[in-house]
Amino acid sequence: MKPTRPLKHSNQAPFWMLFGAGGMVSALIGAALVFLTGLAGPLGLFGAANPIAYENLLAFARNPLGGLFIFIVIALFLWHAAHRIYHTLHDFGIHLNAFWWMCCYGVAALGSTVALVFLLRI
Repeated sequence: MKPTRPLKHSNQAPFWMLFGAGGMVSALIGAALVFLTGLAGPLGLFGAANPIAYENLLAFARNPLGGLFIFIVIALFLWHAAHRIYHTLHDFGIHLNAFWWMCCYGVAALGSTVALVFLLRI
């Protein structure tokens, strides 16, 4: 019988969770958000009653649930991208160390914090 070694501790579980949640959110609503805010609104496909007019979006962001929705979408998109970029660096042969970890996940944390601060200031 082989002696068993203790399992190595990993801090990757929360990042994989944020990656998965961000991927799910981007798959479910990402394309719709791009269409609504990038194509339909600027091309005037909504007509006179434009739901993505500045006043309407400002009211949505000022609503606590609307602000929470905006924060969740921004934060999960950032964390998903950070995790994907971090592991893509490994695929390109870049040795992953604390510097690259901080570059990827630090930008996601900073971006999430900035989004939260701006949403709270609205």
